[in-house]
Amino acid sequence: MRFFSYESRFSQLLLKLSDACLLNLLWLICSLPVFTVGASTTALYYCCLKIVRDEDRHVAATFFRAFRENFKQGTVLWLILLGAGLFLAGDGYILYHLRQTTSGPMAVVWTLILAIVIAVAVVYVIVLEYVFPLLASVSNTNVAMLKNAFLIGTHYLFATILVFAVHFAMFYAVVALFTPLIVFGEGLCALISAWLLNNILIACSGTPEDAEEGESA
Repeated sequence: MRFFSYESRFSQLLLKLSDACLLNLLWLICSLPVFTVGASTTALYYCCLKIVRDEDRHVAATFFRAFRENFKQGTVLWLILLGAGLFLAGDGYILYHLRQTTSGPMAVVWTLILAIVIAVAVVYVIVLEYVFPLLASVSNTNVAMLKNAFLIGTHYLFATILVFAVHFAMFYAVVALFTPLIVFGEGLCALISAWLLNNILIACSGTPEDAEEGESA
């Protein structure tokens, strides 16, 4: 039957879902040392962009090649973002409790500072969403990667919100609704995000400041 043929949309969907499961497993294994999360996430997005563009079906081989080739820069960017994230989380926790335990003018001061930290956290999330897909698409310096991730994320705000919603929905579904969905986890999130961001990354690969067109792996 054509419905079950290799070229049918149903079969291609099943193939992409199986790729998402495999990529999720590879991403989890390669992220276990924690400091390798950046290289692992870059490799994940590199593979997902290849799948979306129908350029490569050798998922495991492509993943490990991209992991090796982006290991240094992906790790540096991740450690920078990890440090910034821990700093923001610590500040937010302290400021929240200061706000809860004070009153009067000082409560207003702590509230204003907390609002600033929240605004910075939004910027942080935008950069986190785009920096690894961008690293999987172009070659550039670490500073330019972070800067361009923010510029692209704010310019294409609707796509940014959608990517965040995809990850939040998966997290909520796994935690509150159906835990076995974890087999898809970040693999499916990255695949959907790659589909959402594909045209944006193609359009921006040569336009952000100092970006060099081309693939990094």
